[in-house]
Amino acid sequence: MRILKKNGILNSEISKVLADLGHTDELIIADCGLPIPEGVRKIDLALTMGTPGFMDVMDAVVNDMKVEHIILAEEIREKNQAVHEQIISRMEKEGAGTSYLTHEAFKKRSAKAKAIIRTGEITPYANVILQAGVLF
Repeated sequence: MRILKKNGILNSEISKVLADLGHTDELIIADCGLPIPEGVRKIDLALTMGTPGFMDVMDAVVNDMKVEHIILAEEIREKNQAVHEQIISRMEKEGAGTSYLTHEAFKKRSAKAKAIIRTGEITPYANVILQAGVLF
């Protein structure tokens, strides 16, 4: 059963990915520097450096997706505290759990993502793995 969408995103590629997610499938929202593994679908929203921003994209996706858990790179805690705090604050409202991997392990894990949404974000380690939950 795939009842995972909550609202409506205008971007047809993102909307399709969200509609196709199953429980525990993973979707990544990434800064413009995260390497995209061969074979993983890339949805490139980057227009210019900084546009669109990571949090704008994450908020839009989370408004349309049930997220039960997120995974961040450990390095974000020290190297990008502002974005880290925004992510944690936003995801606590959703009731999502949080875990951390090294950035190298994060990049390896990205190979199993259903898709990676590339933003124009240019701050370090602004990447999140969103693990799909269910609405029931």
